[in-house]
Amino acid sequence: QLQLVESGGGLVQPGGSLRLSCAFSGDALNYYAIGWFRQAPGKKREAISCISTGDGATYYADSVKGRFTISRDVTQSTVYLQMNSLEPEDTAVYYCAADPLTSVVRVLCRFLSDFQSQGQGTQVTVSS
Repeated sequence: QLQLVESGGGLVQPGGSLRLSCAFSGDALNYYAIGWFRQAPGKKREAISCISTGDGATYYADSVKGRFTISRDVTQSTVYLQMNSLEPEDTAVYYCAADPLTSVVRVLCRFLSDFQSQGQGTQVTVSS
């Protein structure tokens, strides 16, 4: 199991950008799927993006494709989520999550909100 620490949320105007960071620690031997899910008030949790710490394969939900980019820096043990062209509908608490890489990310990462390791969450608010 990994320990995860998120940072980077905040308030931004529609069309603006934010970058979230997720620093991970606790297991340097195995590959993991690490990513982000979000939850807005009154809505279901939504898996939005994920990356393999091994080969860097990525997963994106349709709602963020072309706007969000996930990346990893293995030397810094950090995963980043660059969010561009933000919309009010992106307002939510964003959680970093991680699980051992037991399948391909395009299958595994649909279940991000069920991953064993989860961060404390960071608020993203898109509003004018």
